[in-house]
Amino acid sequence: MGRRAWSTSLLFQSKSFCFSLLYLFTTLFLALYSTLSTKCIFRSSPFNPIQKSLFSYPPNYGEHKYAIPTLRSSCNSPVFFSDYSMVLDDIKEICMNSSSSTSTLSYLSKKADSFAGNFSTKERIFYFDHRDDQVEVPCGVMKEFPVSDSDRIAMESCKEVVVISAIFGDHDKIRQPRGLGSKTLELVCFIMFIDDLTLEGLQSHNLLLNEDQEYKLGVWRIVKVSGELPYENPAMNGVIPKHLPHRLFPNSKFSIWLDAKLQLMVDPLLLIHSLVISENVDMAISKHPYYVHTMEEAMATVRWKKWGNVDSLKKQMEVYCQNGLKPWTSQKLPYTTDVPDSALILRRHGSRSNLFSCLLFNELEAFNPRDQLAFAYVRDKMKPKVKLNMFEVEVFEQIVLEFRHNLKKHGRGTSPIEVPRTKWWKDVCGNGSSCNCSSYLLQMWRESHD
Repeated sequence: MGRRAWSTSLLFQSKSFCFSLLYLFTTLFLALYSTLSTKCIFRSSPFNPIQKSLFSYPPNYGEHKYAIPTLRSSCNSPVFFSDYSMVLDDIKEICMNSSSSTSTLSYLSKKADSFAGNFSTKERIFYFDHRDDQVEVPCGVMKEFPVSDSDRIAMESCKEVVVISAIFGDHDKIRQPRGLGSKTLELVCFIMFIDDLTLEGLQSHNLLLNEDQEYKLGVWRIVKVSGELPYENPAMNGVIPKHLPHRLFPNSKFSIWLDAKLQLMVDPLLLIHSLVISENVDMAISKHPYYVHTMEEAMATVRWKKWGNVDSLKKQMEVYCQNGLKPWTSQKLPYTTDVPDSALILRRHGSRSNLFSCLLFNELEAFNPRDQLAFAYVRDKMKPKVKLNMFEVEVFEQIVLEFRHNLKKHGRGTSPIEVPRTKWWKDVCGNGSSCNCSSYLLQMWRESHD
């Protein structure tokens, strides 16, 4: 009985087909390898119900103008998202079971101008060393933040998660978040604070033409801050919603501060769950892309003219050094840096995060709105310690898209300038022989050299 001859299928005799098949499998292998080797890929359920764009701007608005490219493709701290439906249920349960510290919030909300500007730095330090979570601590903004009654009611009705941003001086565009789940808007309020100048700019593009003064732009509720603002400096007015969300949204359990130059690319519920709840922390904030020590940020503030009053900035650093500010070392672990990138802040509203925000705001009110300068000083002195998740800058770049301001063409991505030690010493300590920051500088250089 003869053997049956094996005949190749006509389909596989085609050289073009075989080449296409080889190309397909090679491409799939490379794509899989690239995905697994990219550490910042955010793995979430493929069944997350993502909503399509809820709003489109007129072409002349230019909401994606001045985008800043990102070059990093991997990071040291990958973030993994849980299934959307599970996140939704977890946050609902947490918000249902948690209760705000109503006594403290009520106390802080009812105070008037009596505490504003009445505490020297040494007197404020006393409030850092308390051990009672319910202690009544003066909390900045003892002035009226002028919003309409309808807006205030809407702010108080945000009971789960609130995403907050602000544009003063018409320096940015309002950008709509992407990747929202189908149930997200049931739990998340999006609130954008603007001033009269920003309103005029939006109206010039035929946006916000509602006659009843209740404005909605896509997912954002637009809250106009009108009348006499608490501070002459627009940046300081922007610090109010940035660092005191528990004051403006007393019933919210979580909040996300988003600088107006950023566009959110991930559902805020996924971010809160992965970066705050799963890490069991009070706050999550990105590390600075370049600086580790507070003094490095102070010098950059001077070099890039981010704050005009250099003498007051020197005085601030002198006061901090005199009262115990140290450069970052491994002894400060689990805090991995002294300098955050505060463009994105995620908070669980509670006694520690509320206290930290209040104490930080007090420093900004006393000196200047550059919150990165006071960050480590407040964090290191505060008791009980605030629990922080300081995530990698590469994670930040996966979460948001960043844009330059309307009027400022420089932005993130500018490399730091190397400054000689002699210039450091002169800029910080001047020509005097005694300097409170001498030991700080010497220790910082030693740590950097090691």
